[in-house]
Amino acid sequence: MIESDRELSAMVQELWDNDANRLRPGTDYRISLQGKVGDTMGIDDKNNAHGRPLFSYVDESIFKKETFSAFISLLDNYESATGEPEIVTPEEEAENQKFLDLIMQTSTMKIAHKYLVEKNLSPENQKEFKKQLYMIWFELYARKGSSRPDSSGFEHVFVGETRAARTVIGFHNWIQLYLQEKLGHIDYKGYSVNANSPQPDQNKHILALQFSWKQGFKPKGSIFIGVSPEFEFALYTLCFLSSPNERVKVQFSLYDVEIVCFHYNQKHIGTTYPVLLKYQNAE
Repeated sequence: MIESDRELSAMVQELWDNDANRLRPGTDYRISLQGKVGDTMGIDDKNNAHGRPLFSYVDESIFKKETFSAFISLLDNYESATGEPEIVTPEEEAENQKFLDLIMQTSTMKIAHKYLVEKNLSPENQKEFKKQLYMIWFELYARKGSSRPDSSGFEHVFVGETRAARTVIGFHNWIQLYLQEKLGHIDYKGYSVNANSPQPDQNKHILALQFSWKQGFKPKGSIFIGVSPEFEFALYTLCFLSSPNERVKVQFSLYDVEIVCFHYNQKHIGTTYPVLLKYQNAE
């Protein structure tokens, strides 16, 4: 591991250690992994013999916490179809600003901000840092093939989008997955693994999976499960600003993880998500 990756790993470990709102697997939530799936199953494939939801239980009292509540309020602010221009209402803008205000008060974002200031990657002034976060995550841009702003980093990563070819893109957040599954909009197909990646563990916090959503199909997606919105926001912002690489390897807690983080026009997050490489305690 190169020195910059070691330094970033140390920062991610600090974020992890300070994620006070992280849920405990098996206690605050339970998932049912069911069976393994391949990467080629089509949307109309009936090869989902399991037919059960991914989440069998979530202690929803966590959603009353301020950052969770503010995060959830943003999830219905977007048109999922790419190519459809996004219109941000004054109410939605206020929700964006409130969410940023709240997460900037958390330990994880304070840790990330301090590090980014030390590296001259972010302004020390809180208002200017908030503007930077807004540009990275909430400023609208036009995805490939669209003539008008139809997407943002937040929408793609945390909410999910659909393409005309009945494909789901983005959608890397467990809270959105749980809430959409509860509404009956998600059909969980099973877990997915690469040739060299470990078997998933229902008591770990990272999972690659396959599902359908809104008549679209996600052949393989990867998400953190049970972490707080502020942890993901801090982690992905840290990787976006501190690493010139589109893929950066970090080690923290029990995990060896590759954080994929694609820039869009060097100003916005195009997509970002975790890829589990190894459990550090695995044989």
